[in-house]
Amino acid sequence: MTSIVGRTSLLALLLGLPATVLAQGAEIATYRNPLYGFTISYPTAEFAPQEPLEEAGRVWASPDGSAKLLAGGLPNDDGLSLREYRNLVLRESYPDAELDYAPVRDSWFVVSGVRNGTMFYERVTFTCGGKVINSWALLYPQSERRRYDRVVEQVARSYRPGSSNCG
Repeated sequence: MTSIVGRTSLLALLLGLPATVLAQGAEIATYRNPLYGFTISYPTAEFAPQEPLEEAGRVWASPDGSAKLLAGGLPNDDGLSLREYRNLVLRESYPDAELDYAPVRDSWFVVSGVRNGTMFYERVTFTCGGKVINSWALLYPQSERRRYDRVVEQVARSYRPGSSNCG
């Protein structure tokens, strides 16, 4: 297993490998991660899965490539606390970002804001007693905030962390 210290967050990891307002009756697909068990639903007219299709996570892109939805999991081999991992995410994925929403709870946190004209919303959940990290993020142009905020809300309501791979 690989260490997460000295490497970027899950978001940066998946990016290394892009939503109009949801219309009534929009087709929604649900992805269940086979390795970590989390589920996430997204509008199929807005996002399509990108290759390569990874077991640990998935990246979906908008038709024009301006927005990305990312979801994945990874083992917390270094035993980082939730706050330590949050600091890593902020440092590695969102340096100098302006946060507008950033709650921290016992087993999860959200960071949301803008960095260099890109809006981001990332939800991270520690599962399996902190041994596994589940995460999803939506990145989109700040100029499209009204358009994508509804997608963020829909995805956030659908997300369910998994408890698979706790061994």
